[in-house]
Amino acid sequence: MKKLLALLAFVSLFFVACSDDDTIVDPGPQDPDPIAYSSGSADFSNYVALGNSLTAGYSDAALFVDGQTASFPNMLAGSFAEAGGGDFNIPFMADNLGGMTLGGTPIAGNRLILDFSSGSPAPVPVSGQGATEITNTLSGSFNNMGVPGAKSFHLVAPGYGNVAGVAAGLANPYYARFASNPGATVLGDAAAQGPSFFTLWLGNNDVLSFATSGGAGMDQAGNLDPSTYGGNDITDPNVFANVYNTVLQTLTANGAKGVVANIPDVTKIPFFTTVPHNPVPLDEGTAALLNGAYAAYNGGLQQLQGLGLISAEEVQRRTISFTAGAGNAVVILDEDLTDLTAFNPALVNMRQATAEDLLVFTSQTIIGTLANPQDPTSINGVAVPLADQWVLTPEEQASVAQATAAFNQTIQALAQTYDLAFVDANAYLETIADTGVPLADGSVVTASYGTGGGFSLDGVHPSPRGYALLANQFIAAIEAKYGAELPEVDPLAYTGLYIN
Repeated sequence: MKKLLALLAFVSLFFVACSDDDTIVDPGPQDPDPIAYSSGSADFSNYVALGNSLTAGYSDAALFVDGQTASFPNMLAGSFAEAGGGDFNIPFMADNLGGMTLGGTPIAGNRLILDFSSGSPAPVPVSGQGATEITNTLSGSFNNMGVPGAKSFHLVAPGYGNVAGVAAGLANPYYARFASNPGATVLGDAAAQGPSFFTLWLGNNDVLSFATSGGAGMDQAGNLDPSTYGGNDITDPNVFANVYNTVLQTLTANGAKGVVANIPDVTKIPFFTTVPHNPVPLDEGTAALLNGAYAAYNGGLQQLQGLGLISAEEVQRRTISFTAGAGNAVVILDEDLTDLTAFNPALVNMRQATAEDLLVFTSQTIIGTLANPQDPTSINGVAVPLADQWVLTPEEQASVAQATAAFNQTIQALAQTYDLAFVDANAYLETIADTGVPLADGSVVTASYGTGGGFSLDGVHPSPRGYALLANQFIAAIEAKYGAELPEVDPLAYTGLYIN
């Protein structure tokens, strides 16, 4: 793949009259011919992008104008413009704050920025009230059909863009802003534009919301009725496969070509790798006090083991112990432990976290706070176990991994069935997380929170620089599949972190 070249300087030939004889001055070596970009067997004249927040350009926990401009589809459209690509219309938010209102009532918060006032940088929402009012619907059609929050089956759900259903959670506020009519579907609106080329990055939310909720939802494998799903549930693989096939069948019906991407391992993103399982420092007296407080719980476990009701391994896993110094693990609830409350209500399903547990990024807002402001001993994560929503246990991670593998198998198989380009986003984001991606200036983009340059402050969505790297993965797949010749996106032209 050829790199994006800087603009070539045009060198003119000058004739210099030094005497009565006109002499031609040798201009020296000539610049090479500029690259002739080409669409190959693809047609970029009407490019439409379908997907969720990753397609929309969501970052820093919000959708805002600069983020939409730095979406990977908009970057691709800029590259496609060099090879016959047409206009690329985006349903822009009203400002760079990101907040939204419904009838004047705020329904979504502003984007995150780093607050340095405390001396320790922390992500906080930018101040002000966003001017995006959901009832102010947009007219026209839009090439970027990315809908933050959308799961696979939402793309074929009539009424998903009905403003009247937003308040009850029956419709999506982002899609409600630009749906063609209250009963429209995302797929129908996309197909109505007659795209000549499309990108489809879909399915992340079918597993992500379960993970980011700490596994508070359900794995709906075996349930083929998505209308019965909760917001944090994992989509049944057959439902996903049927919807994905319908989407591709519709988009390719008139001969459009395209590129699809699979689903990354969500447990690799900063949202799950930033907060350690053992962040609790204790002095000797406090450690002794806590060990005394948990002595009855530990003793009760030993008694039930003696009765043959739980194994020695489970007793060891559940025994709670603190030591003086740093590195004490938090106490968590774990629904997969044996329920012992029928024998003793005090023997709740709790244990200390291990390195195998993934504490969600937002758990840092609760660890160390008081569950009861009137009781200074009710410290969350220490004297009071963290609820299920704050940690993704190994069993919950297994559900995530199983669903992700099933979805990705479907995506890759259907890419082959419909003869489409394929981006292995899963493998690429694993590279960013494990080794990082070096750039031309010697810097390396990683998945480290706040400093790695690959992810935004919400710990889930890429930064503009991260989106640029992903755009180049799409370009590489398009070139390989369709014989196109396209300019790459320069990641260094995009920020790794918004400063304000």
